[in-house]
Amino acid sequence: MTRDSASRSVRIGITGPIGCGKSTVARWLGELGARVIDADQVAREVTRAGSPELAAIIETFGPVVIDAVGALDRRALGRIVFADPAALARLESIIHPAVRPRILAAIAAAEQEGVAAVAIEAIKLVEGGLAELCDEVWLVTCEPSVQRDRLTARGADVADAEARIAAQSDLVARLTPAASRVIDTTGTLDQTHSRVLAAWADALSSRML
Repeated sequence: MTRDSASRSVRIGITGPIGCGKSTVARWLGELGARVIDADQVAREVTRAGSPELAAIIETFGPVVIDAVGALDRRALGRIVFADPAALARLESIIHPAVRPRILAAIAAAEQEGVAAVAIEAIKLVEGGLAELCDEVWLVTCEPSVQRDRLTARGADVADAEARIAAQSDLVARLTPAASRVIDTTGTLDQTHSRVLAAWADALSSRML
């Protein structure tokens, strides 16, 4: 979807494999003035305790995905779905229909407030149909060795990190045709930050055309 007018917020979709730095890029855009919408955070909200989505997840995957206080155990669920594409598809069929309306509402609210840019961070930006809402799609990538190190630094064991990376092994190839820009985060934070600043300035300049 292209912008209806120069007054509408620039919509930047941020996507890419796990551990490549999507959240860091989104945070920087937030510091620059963008309204950041985190699809993963929205998914956490729709799967809160007592929600119909959580009930559907329990029915589909069993009580093993619930922790001691009745909340969703995302790590346990991840071990199931990242090892089984069919299980991942079932999970997405539960969550995505609840997430999309909330994201649309958040975009509308930001634009009602006159925010210059909206950044939508979502690993399933393209597959979930959110990319079509965006003026630009930023594909955030890094070398697999860096990706693995970042995941283990977050607390994942090596086997879990490798399984998650393997589950997304073709993601960059699939998303590249939809990408307006590729942001490689393999280098230093300063190098990546410079790339993001340049991309941000270029994206905002298009708002004036």
